Order: sequence, then structure tokens, then C-alpha cells
Amino acid sequence: MYVADSRSSKAPAAPAATRPGRREAAADTATGPDTGAAHGTDTADTADAVGRPHRPGRAARAAVPGTVLALGTVSLVTDVSSEMVSAVLPLYLLTGLGLSPLGFGLLDGIQNGFSALVRLAGGHLADRRGRDGAPRHKAVAALGYGLSALCKPLLLLVHTVPLIGAVLAVDRTGKGLRTAPRDAMISLATEPAHRGRAFGVHRAMDTAGALLGPLTAFLVLRTAGGPLLADGGRQQGYQAVFAVSACVAVLGVLILLLFVPHRPDAAGPPSGPPSGLPSGGPSGGPSEPSSGSPGLRDGLALLRRPGLRRLTLCAVLLGLTTVSDSFLYLLVQRRLGLATEYFPLLPLGTAAAFLLLAVPLGALADLIGRRRLFLAGHGVLLLAYGLLLSPLGGLPAVVCVLVLHGAFYASTDGVLAAAAADAVPPEQRGAGLALVGTGQALARFACSLAFGALWGVVGGTAALAWSAGALACCAAGAAFVLREPPSGPDPDPAVATPAAAPTATDPEVPS
Repeated sequence: MYVADSRSSKAPAAPAATRPGRREAAADTATGPDTGAAHGTDTADTADAVGRPHRPGRAARAAVPGTVLALGTVSLVTDVSSEMVSAVLPLYLLTGLGLSPLGFGLLDGIQNGFSALVRLAGGHLADRRGRDGAPRHKAVAALGYGLSALCKPLLLLVHTVPLIGAVLAVDRTGKGLRTAPRDAMISLATEPAHRGRAFGVHRAMDTAGALLGPLTAFLVLRTAGGPLLADGGRQQGYQAVFAVSACVAVLGVLILLLFVPHRPDAAGPPSGPPSGLPSGGPSGGPSEPSSGSPGLRDGLALLRRPGLRRLTLCAVLLGLTTVSDSFLYLLVQRRLGLATEYFPLLPLGTAAAFLLLAVPLGALADLIGRRRLFLAGHGVLLLAYGLLLSPLGGLPAVVCVLVLHGAFYASTDGVLAAAAADAVPPEQRGAGLALVGTGQALARFACSLAFGALWGVVGGTAALAWSAGALACCAAGAAFVLREPPSGPDPDPAVATPAAAPTATDPEVPS
């Protein structure tokens, strides 16, 4: 069901044996995702054997493969499970178990930072090929989802802060392991010209789970009955949430195992360059590792690629000036005069805007360029900061800030992953995406620490003003770094072909 890919209205034909360097018409017009991705051909970017360009309407219908929808369903279900716990965990720890706010913040920050570091290991392990010659993207992703699912029932058994911290650390480990291989599977299963839309669809489904999770936790608490720890020292409500969350998490793992194909991209033979490509690397450089199982040093060496290095630098630079969601919501509540009882609804406002805008903005990124929209998204965030610093207040201002905040995530989250995929070869897709994601996550963690310290010294409003100024400067610097490549294009070896080699500046493959 999810392996098929309707790139053409004709029935898929078995690829005929061809000599290296020669493409047959059947390989261009009736190729499924397993064969087309193996040679880097793309019906949206290349012409057929007789020189006729493919009609874009046909490629648009295949912009979102079934693999992406299956992974989106897994993320939706898993996010329902995770957000159920996240919705009640602060109250459970702070009010029920007596953890201080500083301790909770430090615990959460350390876990997020650890998750970012584990992401590098997940990307590296996913790129290593198994005995069948296929990458281990699905296996590593399943391990990550499985660890997170295992942690949910453990919350029913532990009742001390150190043990709960250990369980949450394992949960974050699972999240870190699965992120890079999941995004790698999305990028490898999607035509390069439509990756922005595919990531937008996935992020929209993921955000739908983030919306449903707190609502599900609320319904479970109401159904379970009995006072919470904050009211009477009993735990029925929390235990019901943790139990339902565990069942939902197991369902997500089953969907991954049953409906996500083991090898959606069939990324070519484990050794040597793709047929029809020269043996040298991009831009005349050294060839890519031919072992089929790149090592950790090979993953870090990806930063030698100009396109990925510039993108990672900009992600880190802008991440250092991105105020965390928690601090932003606190500023919204205090600066705009929102009643305290409505504070828990603020994340739902951002998630709703993200859900509505993720797909259209992902498609827009495919049209105007992914790096360009990534920079524009930070401009939208700067507008949100400016609105918070303005004398405006009331519900309309709150709604505007949340919409801008959701638009920022819709313009940057999946778009950054799609842009990074354009700059990384398929055999190291997991490691490359992990490098960019880890750099951004660590930068945002550092920003949270710095912003919290600055808030304590000069106050929240002044801290936000400093952050807005820094974001404007960093956005200008990022625009300079992401300008036209000074030394020619940085092509993806899996996309380039002898007939037509789309570059980073080619409008057909926006980066």
C-alpha cells in the first residue's frame, strides 16, 4: 500500500538491465521510488530518453509518497502519546512531588541537550548498511520509537524525582535516535523538487498529534475521576494518563513496523558511484566513501561540503537568537494582559497555526527556494517579537503573536530538513540531517540559558528587546552566508545526471 508511488499513470514496469551510463526510456517514465532514487533520476527534474520534458502536473500528483503519509501517521500517534504526558508532567513534578521550578527547568534543559547529542548517533547508525545492503533507517527509527514507548508504562512504577528523571532521559534518547532516520526516509522517498511539500505534510500531521495530545489527557483526567495530587494526594488521574499514553505509543510503533517500507528508496548498490556518474565527488572533489557504511568521521566530514556547511552555520546562528516557546508564552501572558487561566491554551494556538500553514508554506518553499523561505520565517518571528514589544495588548494581539509564531515554525522546521537533504548524498542522508538538527538544537538550548539569565538581570521585556536586535543582525548575516555559492554549485551526487545536473540554484530543485 505504502510502497507504491504513482509518478506515472502507466503501470510500473520492471527496470531493464542497462549498461552503466545509459538510461532507457522505461527507466524515466515508469520508475517507482525504489529504482528512480537509486540513480538519482527525477521525473520532475529531467527529460525522458527522447528529450521531451515530463509534465509537471504528473509529478505534482506524486509529491507526497505513501511512505511520507505512513511516517506522518506514526508521528501523529506518537505525538498524541508524548503530549499527553507533557501536558500533566509539570503539575505532577512541581505540585505532586515537590520539585522546584529551577530543578524542573534544569532537568528539562539537560534532557533536551542530551537528545540533541544523541541525534548525531542516530543519524550515523541509520546510514550504516545491514547485510542486505540497505541502510538501517527504519531499524534505528523503530528503536527510537520503541524506547519512547517503553518509558510510558515505566512512569507508572517510579515515584521519585531521580527515577523519573532517568525515565525521561531514556525517552529523550529515543526521540534523538529516531529524528534523523525518520527525516532521511522522508527525503529519500520524495522527489527532490517536492521535498518541501512532503516535509510540510509530515510536520502538519505531527502537529495534529501535538494538538490532540493535551486534549486527550484532559478527557482522560475527566473520565478517570478522583482528585489529582495537587488536590488530595492521590494519583488515579496521572496513572490513567500514563497508561493510555503507553497504549497509544505502542500503536505508533506497530504502524511503523507494518506500514513503513523497509527500503523505500533502494538507494543504489552498496559500493561505487551510481551508474552513469563519474567516479569523482561533487565539484571535482574526492569521491564519496564507497564502503556503503560510512563511519562517524565520514559523517562529520560532511561539513566540508560548502552547501551543508553554510546551512548548518546559519541554523546555529539563528538558533542562538530564537527565544524558547516557554519564555515566549510567559511574555505573551504578561505583556499582553492574558488571564492566567488561559495560559495552557497558548501552545495550542501556535500548534493550530503551524498545522494550517505547514503544507502551503512547504509547497511555497519548493517554488521560491527553501533557504529563502527559511530566512523569511525568521523575519516572521522578528515581527512577533516586535508586536510583543509594542504598546498593543488584548486578545487580538495575542492571536496575532500566536499566528506569527506558528508561521515561523511552518516556514523553518520541515523547510530546513528539506534544504539540508538537498546538500547531502543519499548514503549519508541521516548523518547530514543530524548535523544540521543537532547544531540548531544546541544553539536554541544555549539561547534558553542565556535568555533566562538575562531576564533575571534586566527583566523579560529588555531581554526580548536584546534578543530581537540580535535576531535581526543574525538574520542579515545568514542572508549573506546563504547568498549565491561563490565557487559554483554544490550538487547532490544522487541528483546529478549526465544529461541534466540540477544545481543548488536551479529553480527546479530549490534549496
